[in-house]
Amino acid sequence: MFDGIAPSYDRLNHLMSLGVDRLWRRKAVKELVDGTVQKILDVACGTGDSTIELAKRAGLGSTVIGVDISAGMMEPLMRKAAKAGVHDRIHLKVADGCDLPYADGTFHAVTCSFGIRNFEDKAKGLREFLRVLKPGGKMVILELSVPDGRRLRRLYNIYFMHIMPWIGGLVSGNKEAYRYLPASVQTFPAPEKFCTMIKDSGFRSVRFRTLTLGLCRMYIAEK
Repeated sequence: MFDGIAPSYDRLNHLMSLGVDRLWRRKAVKELVDGTVQKILDVACGTGDSTIELAKRAGLGSTVIGVDISAGMMEPLMRKAAKAGVHDRIHLKVADGCDLPYADGTFHAVTCSFGIRNFEDKAKGLREFLRVLKPGGKMVILELSVPDGRRLRRLYNIYFMHIMPWIGGLVSGNKEAYRYLPASVQTFPAPEKFCTMIKDSGFRSVRFRTLTLGLCRMYIAEK
């Protein structure tokens, strides 16, 4: 499905979020990079907006590895990275987030932006994130969410469940994909429940931040 919508993914992503997804990514990157030389893993990296931002902001000599199960989604990433002047700091690999091909304790930081809701086994994915982190390493997850306010939630549901699939289908030619995407947000665990899942996976100092009236949540945890 993601291979099929890859050519229009960036355009639709920024259009349908009114560009605010860029702000969310910058906030996540700010949580992760600390100015030192880091090895960072970006899981479900997709077309690479977060991967590239990480490569821009990480300390000199850092490496960012992007993995995604969809080769089609990653296809434009290195072109975008070259344009941004950071292609030499990025490496890509087709891999499953629930079965990462890296040794224990490989990375200083792990992140996943708008991807974990697509995991069949979220708990297994979280355990893999923990496994490949170094002791003291940090994980940051960005995920779309249903806003808390009743009125805002009503407007959100109208837009997300009806208008967005129509726009997505019109631009991408795949209306079913843009029905799946909002449905996957609706079924994602509530923030407190997802934090419990993160703790149960072995992380500590687990917390979340609400972004843009609850349209997005940022989950932060440490090994």
